[in-house]
Amino acid sequence: MDIEPLGIAGAFVVTPRQFPDDRGVFLESFRGDRLAEHLGHRPDIVQTNVSVSSRGTVRGIHFADVPPGQGKYVTALTGSLVDYVVDLRVGSPTFGRWESVTLDALERRAVYLSEGLGHAFCALEDATTAMYLCTATYRPLGEHGIHPLDPAVGLALPDGVEPLISAKDAAAPTLADALSDGLLPSAQACDAWTDSLAQRGN
Repeated sequence: MDIEPLGIAGAFVVTPRQFPDDRGVFLESFRGDRLAEHLGHRPDIVQTNVSVSSRGTVRGIHFADVPPGQGKYVTALTGSLVDYVVDLRVGSPTFGRWESVTLDALERRAVYLSEGLGHAFCALEDATTAMYLCTATYRPLGEHGIHPLDPAVGLALPDGVEPLISAKDAAAPTLADALSDGLLPSAQACDAWTDSLAQRGN
């Protein structure tokens, strides 16, 4: 598989090597050892989440308190989606920036985002199934969101898509409000957490 960094530190796009034959396709969809070469530690996957979404569904922007945060490895099992990584780390040189990658059941790419980064996606097809491998279990009191349509973030949704957003995400604060309320992780805390994970692996 090919692992390439995105323009936001701690985010990567993973393109697997696929082996098709007359029976179907085989591929390695996740390699913790290969990711470790880029992260400095092997991601400890402790929970798997699956969501099924209709076209236009927007989930996110979600993030978790650091520590421990929640690293995510996201791929599309069926359908297709636009996956967004948003830098919410206060003090990061790319704070407030986002990048997007199209994930589908053809190329079968994945996105890994480290602890402290925000995550969202927009489903492009009905019955789009996304799978998330997570480095921490769900912690309700440590989970937060930013409104996905906050113009200050400016996520570019696909043309022709009418966004469908949950009540919870619609009630999420703007980036400015989350910053003023002290909800966002600091780049310093995220770096310290990453360093501690690397030390555990040695």
